[in-house]
This record gives sequence, C-alpha cells and structure tokens, in this order.
Amino acid sequence: MFGLGPTELLIVGVIAVLLFGKRLPEVGRSLGKGIVEFKKGLNDIKSEVDSATYASSHNQSSSRVAQRYADDYEEPTAPKFEPPTQEPVPSSDKPATA
Repeated sequence: MFGLGPTELLIVGVIAVLLFGKRLPEVGRSLGKGIVEFKKGLNDIKSEVDSATYASSHNQSSSRVAQRYADDYEEPTAPKFEPPTQEPVPSSDKPATA
C-alpha cells in the first residue's frame, strides 16, 4: 500500500489519534461515505460514457451500412406505364394473312 511499512502506518495512526481524538470514528465514517459517493460518481460517469459510445457506434455502423447499400444499389429505371388514350390502329407494314 503505497510503500508504507508497519512502522509508517503506526506513526500515521498515532498522529491521527492525536489530531482527532474522540472524533476519530466520526471522521472515519465521513471518510468512508465520501469514498462510497466518489465510487458511485465514477460508475455513473462510466455508464454514461459506455452508453454514449454504444449509441454513437451503433448509429455510425447503421449509417455506414445504409451508405454502403445506397452506393451499391441503383434505382431501377423503367418507363412509367401510361395507358393508351385511343384504340390501337393496325399498321400496314405487316402483310395481312388471312
């Protein structure tokens, strides 16, 4: 733990008791609550980043797929059907067979 040996931890403990005395449990409790709140904040930020990353990668991949298919797909060009306005007239180019 940060390169602290048992002697250093003992010295830190003695200084904490001298500084805080009877309030040491109260200080420890508030320090613990602060650490828990900090971890919750980190988890919230991580979940927001993950959801934003997933959403943007999902949108980008679907738009890339749509763009790829749009480039490969050519709209068929067929003449529009228009019904005749008058009766067909037989052409005289063909020889009549009867």
